[in-house]
Amino acid sequence: MSSAFERSDSLRRLGDTIFDVVVVGGGITGAGVALDAASRGLRTALVERDDFASGTSSKSSKLVHGGLRYLQQGEVALVYEALAERQRLRKNAPHLVKVLPFLLPMFSKDGLIPKKLARALGSALWTYDLTGGARIGKLHKRISAEQALAHMPTLPRDRLAASYLYYDAQADDARLTLTVARTAAIDFGAAVANGCEVVSVLKDSAGRANGVRVRADGREFEVQARAVVNASGVWADDVRALDEGTHPQSIRPAKGIHIAVPWTKIRNDIAVVVPVPKDRRSMFIVRWGDLAYIGTTDTDYDGPLDDPQCTPDDIAYVLDALRFSCTSGISADDITGTWAGLRPLVRDASSERTADLSRRHKVQVSASGVITITGGKLTTYRKMAAETVDAVLEQLGPNLPIGVSRRSRTKRIPLRGAAGYHEVLDQAPTLSRQLPGHVVSHLANRYGGEARTLIAMAEREPSLAEPLVPGLPYLRAEALYAVRYEMARTLDDVLSRRVRARLLARDDSARAAPDVAALIAADLGWDADEQASQVEHYRASIDAERSAANLPVTSLEAALEAAALRTGSD
Repeated sequence: MSSAFERSDSLRRLGDTIFDVVVVGGGITGAGVALDAASRGLRTALVERDDFASGTSSKSSKLVHGGLRYLQQGEVALVYEALAERQRLRKNAPHLVKVLPFLLPMFSKDGLIPKKLARALGSALWTYDLTGGARIGKLHKRISAEQALAHMPTLPRDRLAASYLYYDAQADDARLTLTVARTAAIDFGAAVANGCEVVSVLKDSAGRANGVRVRADGREFEVQARAVVNASGVWADDVRALDEGTHPQSIRPAKGIHIAVPWTKIRNDIAVVVPVPKDRRSMFIVRWGDLAYIGTTDTDYDGPLDDPQCTPDDIAYVLDALRFSCTSGISADDITGTWAGLRPLVRDASSERTADLSRRHKVQVSASGVITITGGKLTTYRKMAAETVDAVLEQLGPNLPIGVSRRSRTKRIPLRGAAGYHEVLDQAPTLSRQLPGHVVSHLANRYGGEARTLIAMAEREPSLAEPLVPGLPYLRAEALYAVRYEMARTLDDVLSRRVRARLLARDDSARAAPDVAALIAADLGWDADEQASQVEHYRASIDAERSAANLPVTSLEAALEAAALRTGSD
């Protein structure tokens, strides 16, 4: 396993090297910029204040899609672009990006569907197919109410009419971000580090930006670079303030929340798009193992950027919308996990609602030459990154280092784990003497060909094949892999992003926290006091999250059992 993703080595290189470009921000956009720049041959650095994908890029709906509703807003070019990028991601990261069928149920009023609505929806789906949705190899189709019920038995039978089926894709957003960053570092030599906060923008005697000053592990040092890219998402204006001296207020954060509930409360075998009555919006219901998650909302946000929370009003909004389309009586007591994220939308005074703001991105260059990329969406990160690096090359001028490509190469670059993925998946039933086939498949669909390393870890030490958090599919080996090969530095890095235990089973992850801390302590050099501190900090953040949403303490096992019992009595 390569050592190119080791934080200590990256920090040394950051202080010792003069880079062509330094990227500020380790979300999906910043990671994408680092990969694009490094793969073109530029000496590239990436610094992230907290952890990779610790902001918006770990808190999305986890979909790689064009977005049907953007067609309704007239954003045909955006949808075309997104669907082209979806196809590239399926080829470059087959272990992470999976085709996902979607049910679009139609509900009648007094037994009738308004003809205008039915025609509009049919036209939108044909446009989606023609715009690029058909690249998956399947067109949308109309299905009967009975067929729709077969896909989600908890739909209201008395109001359900003939519905639609179409196709998009799904990905674990945090793992995709991490994989892009690791590809930039391991395959193309980028110096990448988390826990590395930018405290100022460096400038030469002519006032041109030529690097950043960062703080990491209690010390400050300079990262010198010929170009600076600000890819810090909702914090972009904060970084711009370091450069420009004033806070530009160019970002309009929009909060989106999701909830996780036992899958048996919904029983959908494919993803479902359900309407939000009286709000001209819709939400997704997506299965994730034994759970399903529902979201997202889209509301203005003016609170702290570092810690957006689900509120009781957010929870009520999602549950009210869900009750319109689901008959199983889901309540707050069924919720096992929540997450809230902020979209870094480009401010537009003409739009009253964040839901109506364009998801297009914007590249801007300040007077000192700092290049800022804002807006966009998870699916289009590669295109956004390519345009940003084009701006970097324009700024660097005609005298580029030998071998640097002026054109983006990322359309055809496989991400880490793509190589060997199909072989591991095909051999899953017989690949390991210790691990069942479904466990090997689980690892393959998270790590691709690199799953062989985790399999070897579990075979050498059988205790590593045990569950990390009871009731969830993650193995103890995954926590050790996270700190050894994926730059996880904290308990939260492991439980929130390297695995998604916090999102799916909030309180169970808190109960497992001491065992997880003990497991990774030796690799991270933690003594007993530091282990206790990590557990205390993690549990305090869980308590704050639950309190903000006014939710009860839950047990995943109890929630699954209760849901199964209630389902059996329906």
